[in-house]
Amino acid sequence: MQLTVWTYEGPPHIGAMRVATAMRGLHYVLHAPQGDTYADLLFTMIERRDARPPVTYTTFQARDLGSDTAAIFKDAVAAAYERFRPEAMIVGASCTAELIQDDPGGLAKALALPIPVIPLDLPAYQKKENWGASETFYRLVRTLCGPKAETVGKAGRRPSCNILGPTALGFRHRDDLVEIRTLLDALGVDVNVVAPLGASPADLGRLGEADFNVVLYPEIARAAGQHLQKTFGQPMVETVPIGVAATIRFVEEVAAVAGVDPAPVLSGAPSRLPWYSRSVDSTYLTGKRVFVFGDATHALAAAQIAATELGFKVVGLGSYAREFAREIRAEAALHGIEATITDDYLEVEAAIQASAAELVLGTQMERHIAKRLGLPCAVISAPIHVQDFPARHSPQMGFEGANVLFDTWVHPLMMGLEEHLLGMFREDSEFHADAAPSHLGPGHQPLPPPSAGEGGPRVSEGRERGAPVPERSPPLPPAPQAPSPAEGGGSSGSAHSTWAPDAEKELKKIPFFVRGKARANTERFARERALPLITVETLYDAKAHFGR
Repeated sequence: MQLTVWTYEGPPHIGAMRVATAMRGLHYVLHAPQGDTYADLLFTMIERRDARPPVTYTTFQARDLGSDTAAIFKDAVAAAYERFRPEAMIVGASCTAELIQDDPGGLAKALALPIPVIPLDLPAYQKKENWGASETFYRLVRTLCGPKAETVGKAGRRPSCNILGPTALGFRHRDDLVEIRTLLDALGVDVNVVAPLGASPADLGRLGEADFNVVLYPEIARAAGQHLQKTFGQPMVETVPIGVAATIRFVEEVAAVAGVDPAPVLSGAPSRLPWYSRSVDSTYLTGKRVFVFGDATHALAAAQIAATELGFKVVGLGSYAREFAREIRAEAALHGIEATITDDYLEVEAAIQASAAELVLGTQMERHIAKRLGLPCAVISAPIHVQDFPARHSPQMGFEGANVLFDTWVHPLMMGLEEHLLGMFREDSEFHADAAPSHLGPGHQPLPPPSAGEGGPRVSEGRERGAPVPERSPPLPPAPQAPSPAEGGGSSGSAHSTWAPDAEKELKKIPFFVRGKARANTERFARERALPLITVETLYDAKAHFGR
């Protein structure tokens, strides 16, 4: 464990809280000191839930450590049962309380409550949030799923499935679920149980009634799905339907397992992403350098969509989910790059800078990093903040999710283009800062653009709207510039290098937010080698030199 300003995942008991908060009729008793109650804010403030999580904290204090903290925990469990009357209960310890070694599972068992009590052994100093959610869901399913239902012939009934993985505080889980339900209904497949989100302990007892399982988020539900596959022989659909191609594969896989025809769902043009990505000017998309980082589910999907559906060049790919490092590394190898597997945001920032990315697809942390580096960014994965729980319907999965992805990823690049165009035309007589709005008509004459080095007051100062525009004063000769150490007699290089026209043209192809650095590096490279003329070859030689 290390001290850090930001963290991609909380301790594993936060993952358990995500599962408990997602469900109905389940209560979580957490052995924790006062300071660990901060977790409530994750759900009430960030996710904007209208109720507190179903969690009871023991909230022991420092003075309690000299007494019987085990008794405090047992009292808290008994009080929680009497107050909330849940169908089932999970018990565990926070990272701090884990050091006390009070054995919450054994203490709760001694109370002999008339409901299932599932102990959670979540090693806080070895594992993290997503693993905690996965382990909690697996323990619940294993304890509550009940016996396999009697096999009923498929004749006369629609096939059914369970949807596994959506939780509280999940990135667009609520909206993804709507899209997946719509797809399954269009295929003629009924949904038996959705879990954890919205399920009760009794619902988990009905999991064995389904024909197969759909695992939407492998980080959360793969272990539970594998248990159901082993116990009930239920096939498991693991294709994550993010992006058009993946959604088509998902539909085909579900249709094959369920024995239905996918054609009605796949006919026509269910998503606008393919056509939009071809119709948008290629300078927005084709070859744009993109860096992708997030949880495994969303990072893998984003890399595939970026490369195969939008024409981006993936120059960086990584994840903080070490349990899925093998899958991330395999995908990175397809793009000819080395994966970044880390939970240190400073390493991620260094990798983004080294990749010379033009667009960042990441978490809330990469949003801050990209802002600091002046790069466009779109959030694709948890951890997220309140703005990533929009009031509108905004899925990531399914065909509508592909439309949302197009808008979310491409619009930051187009906004960057607008800034680029404003920079190009800032000296234009119609568009400079002092010009009247063009929609006001010819009666409002635009001001002539100010020139560098002009003397006298700016023409806009003291002028009333509609007053005649005064004549511009004659420009003063430019002041001589002091030579830099590298130019005027410095120890390295000679006089200032001149840019060849074709080199200037090539320089303009570099994104505006890194063009200044590219120009400075190239001029420094030329000075150090006493090159009087900067050509296209010089530009790329400098790029190779500073890119080492």
